[in-house]
Amino acid sequence: MPCWYEGPLAAFDTETTGIDVEQDRIVSAALVVQSAPAAVPRISRWLVNPGVPVPEEAIAVHGLTQDLLNREGRWPAPVMEEVARALAAQTAADTPLVVMNAPFDLTLLDRELRRHRAKALADYLGFGSLCVLDPRVLDKHLDRYRKGRRTLADLCTHYEVVLSAAHDAAADAVAALEVVRALGRRFAARLDPLSPAELHTRQAVWHAAQARGLQSWFAHNGSDEAVDPAWPLRPELPAAA
Repeated sequence: MPCWYEGPLAAFDTETTGIDVEQDRIVSAALVVQSAPAAVPRISRWLVNPGVPVPEEAIAVHGLTQDLLNREGRWPAPVMEEVARALAAQTAADTPLVVMNAPFDLTLLDRELRRHRAKALADYLGFGSLCVLDPRVLDKHLDRYRKGRRTLADLCTHYEVVLSAAHDAAADAVAALEVVRALGRRFAARLDPLSPAELHTRQAVWHAAQARGLQSWFAHNGSDEAVDPAWPLRPELPAAA
């Protein structure tokens, strides 16, 4: 029986107006589904008019201008509904979902759903739950002493994965999926005994430990920046916040 990294995987990615999951908005999203490593992936794309100005620094990253989004983007409410239902379909099919830096993309999607649909992401999953594989968490745990940055582009270089167009949601999702397959093969001895569900549970623990380490590093260097240990979704802030 093939290992999970040789079987069906899905991947999700977004491009946004910024990096604040509580306030920023999604401007594009993509879901990639691949039945096997050699199979042609099925790609669903969404372009969103967020209804708020897109900062120039965000445009410089993803290239989605205000004019383009005004002209071709759809309103957020129906898009977020479609995205949530698409992710729920992968949960129902027991397909692991690859999300690079999951607490960012999944939390931002959750907040957009609350904002535009008055529902949480969990409301769309029914009695199921996402089974997430985060290449960032996996790589940091499995190869923790390797020096250097660990952005998606860095991981693609390290695992010899082609990243065709960085900061395009579909291209980033495809690349993240391929990085997870490459991780699985490279660390097969450690990952083969674990199911995706077991990996999901362990990643929550690994991410929390990684967050504590980063928090200590910040404190040692005199920074008061906070690192959230929650994974793969940050809890909703109280209304007063």
